[in-house]
Amino acid sequence: MLMGATMLTALILVCSLASVPDLAACTRDNALQVVQVPEAFANPVTCFMHGQAYLAETTIGRELAANEAVKVICTRGRSAQVGALPPVEPTDR
Repeated sequence: MLMGATMLTALILVCSLASVPDLAACTRDNALQVVQVPEAFANPVTCFMHGQAYLAETTIGRELAANEAVKVICTRGRSAQVGALPPVEPTDR
């Protein structure tokens, strides 16, 4: 990795397709759940894949309703900070 390169942060949004039928319109503001992955990644593919895997290890990921969809957003720098939301801890299987 290059020195000074900006790392990517994964945000996972769980949206209801009943209220947001177009997943492209799913945002932090209208998501049912917002989870920030507590790691940073060097490239978008790694960020996206780890975001999906992280959610799959949580209760939220395993208990998705049929009308819920997941959107993983990988952003550079601090723009992904969720604020006061604590990270969701993966649960044992």
